[in-house]
Amino acid sequence: MEVIFCHGELPFLYIMENQHNTFRGVFLVIILFHALIHFAGFARAFDLERASIIIQNISKIFGIFWLTGGLLFIVSALLFYLKKNVWMFFSITAISLSQYLIMAYWPETKLATVINVIILFGTILAVAEWNFSKKYKKQVQAFLRQQPVAPVDLLTEIDIQHLPVLVKKYLKYTGSVGKPKVKNFKINFFGRLRQDEQSEWMLFTSQQYNFVDASTRLFFLNATMKHLPVSGFHSFKNGKAFMDIRLFSMFRVQYQSGKEMNISETVTFFNDMCCLAPATLIDARIQWMETDGNKVRATFTNNNITVGAWLHFNEDGELINFISEDRYAADSKKMKRIPWSTPLQDYKNLNGYRLASYADAMYHYSNRSFTYGNFYVESVEYNCNEKKSLYSFQAPTAKHQLNFCEI
Repeated sequence: MEVIFCHGELPFLYIMENQHNTFRGVFLVIILFHALIHFAGFARAFDLERASIIIQNISKIFGIFWLTGGLLFIVSALLFYLKKNVWMFFSITAISLSQYLIMAYWPETKLATVINVIILFGTILAVAEWNFSKKYKKQVQAFLRQQPVAPVDLLTEIDIQHLPVLVKKYLKYTGSVGKPKVKNFKINFFGRLRQDEQSEWMLFTSQQYNFVDASTRLFFLNATMKHLPVSGFHSFKNGKAFMDIRLFSMFRVQYQSGKEMNISETVTFFNDMCCLAPATLIDARIQWMETDGNKVRATFTNNNITVGAWLHFNEDGELINFISEDRYAADSKKMKRIPWSTPLQDYKNLNGYRLASYADAMYHYSNRSFTYGNFYVESVEYNCNEKKSLYSFQAPTAKHQLNFCEI
């Protein structure tokens, strides 16, 4: 299906959600149908239904086993519908019992093996996604446990007095002054990504936690590429970064780490501070270098890595672009520093702050500019702590905002 992207409208998001819901609906029907087959075995054993699809005689003991298998599939289906991860363990138990019964009454029931294989495949995919995302969640929870529970000091005029005039205006415009200083922040995105101009767009939803003092950015995405599920985990911890992209959450299709990745993710971390958490711009690691019209030059230093950027503002005080020449991209299969920018727009109220809700991610080559990502901010939350927990991933809708920092 061709996805047409219209800024201001979200057809691609609803296509992604509809594909996900269609898969879930079909899979749920398959599980329930298989449960009915098992109930037919129980009915045959106790002569409750003469027209049972199973002709062979079934003892009452085995009839109980058939009933148990059916009930296990029903419980699995219910938990799957409720999006409870424990459904996978009920499913595996049900499949194991089911296949034992199928072998006992072979060959009459052999076609039911096909259904077991389908359910097993879906279950394996779910286990793989759960296991892959668990790595992300465990790291987030470890950092959340280190966050202070006590109220954070407020950002005051005194805190920002050393900043350039344009940056002070931006902090006041966003509503950051007078609110708590930011120690960490959580962002939910949705949008689309692509690898190059010839690649198809990959629809995604993502969750991200940044821990400012720990210089950590943890990012997890769920995506659809050519109707197939793709998951990705980006980790940046105090100057060390890696990116792990997997098909079906199992098969690694891309992995990147090393010096260039560390520098690039330092740029991204600084970009997050500027665009998503303006209150963090009082950080001592930022050096404000010069002002030229409506733009300000700054550098950010962390773990012996220094990166720079120009921050562009409009007359209202909005940050409208972040441009850095320190981020790497693959050019002719070699990693090169390519000018990178994130033009921002659509400022709106997000959790009490006036922030840009949309951004493009672009590389600027000598002969062209290439947009590889469109990002919508679904929700923002600041100063999460260990009393708040993570929930399962799902695509956001117009009536539902993801909130991973809420009991």
